[in-house]
Amino acid sequence: MAQYAYRALNDAGRQVRGKLTANNETDLYQQLQQIGLMLIDSKAMKTNALSSAMSKGISAREKIQFFVHLEQLQAAGVPLIDSLTDVRDSTETPRLRDLTATLLNDVSEGTPLSEAFQKHPKVFGDLYSALVAAGEESGQLTEAFKHLTHHTKWEDEIRQRIVKASRYPAVVLVVISAMIMFMMGFVVPGIVDFLKSNNTALPPITVALIATSEFVQSYWWIILLTPITIIGGLFIAVTTSDTARFAISCLALRVPVFGDLITKLAISRFAHFFAVMFQSGVPILQCLETAQRVVTNRCLEESMKTVRQQVQNGEPLSEAMRNSGQFPSLVCRMVKIGEDSGNLGGVMDNVTGFYDKDVDEAIDSMIGMIEPALTAISGFIMGWIVVGVMGPIYDSLGNLVG
Repeated sequence: MAQYAYRALNDAGRQVRGKLTANNETDLYQQLQQIGLMLIDSKAMKTNALSSAMSKGISAREKIQFFVHLEQLQAAGVPLIDSLTDVRDSTETPRLRDLTATLLNDVSEGTPLSEAFQKHPKVFGDLYSALVAAGEESGQLTEAFKHLTHHTKWEDEIRQRIVKASRYPAVVLVVISAMIMFMMGFVVPGIVDFLKSNNTALPPITVALIATSEFVQSYWWIILLTPITIIGGLFIAVTTSDTARFAISCLALRVPVFGDLITKLAISRFAHFFAVMFQSGVPILQCLETAQRVVTNRCLEESMKTVRQQVQNGEPLSEAMRNSGQFPSLVCRMVKIGEDSGNLGGVMDNVTGFYDKDVDEAIDSMIGMIEPALTAISGFIMGWIVVGVMGPIYDSLGNLVG
């Protein structure tokens, strides 16, 4: 099997491009004919390039539609191959259509859908293939697709929360920084020349303002490169050294406000992934293994790895979570109740719902604190500029009048 990048014509005579897996160009031609496309030319490409290309442009909404479509067809008793064929022919997104055609080709050759998902890790993560594998084993693919629909919706909501938490403060900070750079680099120097021409003694606040303005004019490139260098250095350290990543992750948890938000997001993700997989019939150790990998903080990931090891050694999950020291006592008590009642998956769902609301409140609270803080900082700097400039001007006018 090879992967091909192709150009083709649709029914309207318009040229379209895409990627497909096929045995050869003849097979590619036949596959394109089935979806109403006429092949113009094609080029073989590497597997990694295909997976990367297909992952681009497939949004969460399109994946939700993909799983809803499959769920409905499976619930109606339509065979999986026919279901994938229907999804392929009805989707309007070229990359999703090509991805579905590739999945269909693999399944038609006898590959389980879960293994076909594993060939596209950038589109379908570990949880997707694990849930589908559990559905294939139990004969409950409909439930698996239902859980995947719920999971994809939840994941999209979490992504939007993270964007909400980071976008507003970043935009405000950039605007304020740009305003200060403009004032110090262009406005203040023009006024300073006037103040110096009077040959009068300047107050300390004005001297400090002039020194700051001169520093900005002379070393503006250092000011701009410093945050870029710091962020770049941290990124290189995190990606190249596991020790540095662990240390930075642990430090991030201690940052006021942000550390608490990171912990809540991590617990919410852990509980959600665990609940979805556990309710789908995935063994508890596999649930813990997959759930620990979705926690983006290395320090928390290490703690959850310890939890998995303790459960593997026979400890109850609630006790292992308590021993890790990273889970609040409320979560440990709820898990204990779930273990005693035999409803661990449902309890984890409740934990997810609780922390989802808590994350929303934490984000709103953080934004509520950042906005007045940045306003106060910008107000202080503007006040400094006004007092530093207007004070000497007022004194000069007073001397003239006197």
